[in-house]
Amino acid sequence: MKTKLLAGVIATCFAAPVMAQSSVTLYGIADAGVMYSKGMGTKIVSGIADGSRLGVKGTEDIGNGYKAIFNLEARVELDTGSQKPTLINDNQGLYLTRGMGALPAPVLAGIRTAFQPVGAPAVNPEGALFDRTAMVGLITPVGAVLLGRMYTPGYEVFAASDAFEVGTAGTWGTITGGTAGFTALGADIRSQKSIQYRIAVPSGFGAALMYGGKNSGYLGRYNKFWGANAVYKANGFDVGVGYNRGYDQSDRVSLVTKTVGGSWTVGNFKLFAGYHDQVNRNSVLLREYIGGYDAQIGPMLAPLGAATAGALRNIFVTNISRNTQIDANSVQIGLHYRMGPGRLMASAARQNDRSASDSDASLFALGYDYNLSKRTDIYTVVAYINNTNEAQYAPGAASAPGGFMKTPGENGRAFQVGMRHRF
Repeated sequence: MKTKLLAGVIATCFAAPVMAQSSVTLYGIADAGVMYSKGMGTKIVSGIADGSRLGVKGTEDIGNGYKAIFNLEARVELDTGSQKPTLINDNQGLYLTRGMGALPAPVLAGIRTAFQPVGAPAVNPEGALFDRTAMVGLITPVGAVLLGRMYTPGYEVFAASDAFEVGTAGTWGTITGGTAGFTALGADIRSQKSIQYRIAVPSGFGAALMYGGKNSGYLGRYNKFWGANAVYKANGFDVGVGYNRGYDQSDRVSLVTKTVGGSWTVGNFKLFAGYHDQVNRNSVLLREYIGGYDAQIGPMLAPLGAATAGALRNIFVTNISRNTQIDANSVQIGLHYRMGPGRLMASAARQNDRSASDSDASLFALGYDYNLSKRTDIYTVVAYINNTNEAQYAPGAASAPGGFMKTPGENGRAFQVGMRHRF
């Protein structure tokens, strides 16, 4: 017993100088609730207001204004315990197969199933352990240099502009996920294999510049990627401008986003406004779609003869090339009103589709968040989506996209109530 006590005292003495200069923190969010959505019914959903997560971060002061830092953050789905959330709604998205009616019915059905297999991951399909963040960096007197998988500069501005803080069915991102529904990313949320230089101060002007090489971007398919932002945080303002630009596997310009917006706090009110422009003429998923057709569908059609099989392939390639393109802009306004330990939240957003399909969508949401304690809150949100033409947007959550309404142009409705604990 005395030997163990002495060993403990010695270990403490040697550890003390190190602990005075460095720290490691285990943290996380546990968030889950119940969601009712038109056409889906009621289900348990993980990460409605905030994606549930488990993270570890650390810092070491190495002197002269320099600090070494790291951050590892893993996704956790409380409803299943997995790290691969599926679309909240299982309805089939139809936009990607628009114009393919000339294909034989079994072939068209097979393509749709391949595009959207039941139960397939909607987020983190690769099953990365630290999908949310995996970063190491050095803070210097003139800014920080970070390497790994991180939020992109453009998305940081988008998130700061969202009245529902990129969570619940009210989040602005519900209607910006590609033309007509979640058919493609409307913004690169994170980029892997990237290096970032950023200047961040508690108050005043800040900026970030990110570059990613081969296999960068959210899906790891870009040939290269870069993004930048400039922000201002002072006098109640948290505003900025952000820009992201990716290049596909052939080094053609892929998804380009421009975002302006933020918030202004005055009294009990916090006002939000944002503008987001998204254009993608060369989707990084196009190569996989065509490759999948050639590998799985092509051999099935070979008995029809080379001419017929070639004509059917041309129908597929022509339309999937068009349907994976994005050309839209979006605006959102919203507010928080502080009411004692709670806050009222409201927003309205509009996605203006500039493509030939003109598949616009409008989102309206109202919510209330009540703090039970410093770390725990309960919340409720109602949301309504007005889809037009071929739009199929369905209400979602922070952890996963909503998916699609049953038919194009059908309006969506959702009610959510949940609990969030931060630790």
